[in-house]
Amino acid sequence: MGDITTREQIVSSADRLFYEQGYEHTSFSDIANAVKISRGNFYYHFKTKDEILSAVIQLRLLKTQQMLEGWDSADEGALARIRSFIELLIMQRSQIKKFGCPVGSLCTELARLNHPARVEANQVFTLFRVWLCRQFTSLGFDADADELAMHLLSRSQGVATLASVFRDEQFIRSEVAQIHHWLDSRIEAQAA
Repeated sequence: MGDITTREQIVSSADRLFYEQGYEHTSFSDIANAVKISRGNFYYHFKTKDEILSAVIQLRLLKTQQMLEGWDSADEGALARIRSFIELLIMQRSQIKKFGCPVGSLCTELARLNHPARVEANQVFTLFRVWLCRQFTSLGFDADADELAMHLLSRSQGVATLASVFRDEQFIRSEVAQIHHWLDSRIEAQAA
């Protein structure tokens, strides 16, 4: 196993374990066992759990940026791009039912711990906020773009939280349909 490959495996495993178990409840041993490396080899790559956390956050930022750029390059228009964001709840429903939103759960845990990395983790939400704001602006909602972006973010986080609490896939589907309806009504009201 080369250095880059081992490091990437550590970060990938830590990302999954932080999501499934939480940052606080994931140990070095958990991550080393998942990657199947010795603790000594593990410490060669990361000296502290906070170093791993920072690498996980950077990975999540990169993946989010790549996803958003992929939606942008699809050139289907701002409305279709917003719908892609809404449909994430459906696409990730099995994981959301078990563990909630990967972004929201980590940000909430780091805020509860008053962890210094909470500011860095919140950047993932900022990526979504800025991107959604840009989409709403493209649809002509100049004055309300940020408000609409924040509403959509908060609604999706609420759905993810309650779907996880109640383990209810039908709830996710119903809420996604309602969010699409909300979006349609905003578009219709703006056109009138």
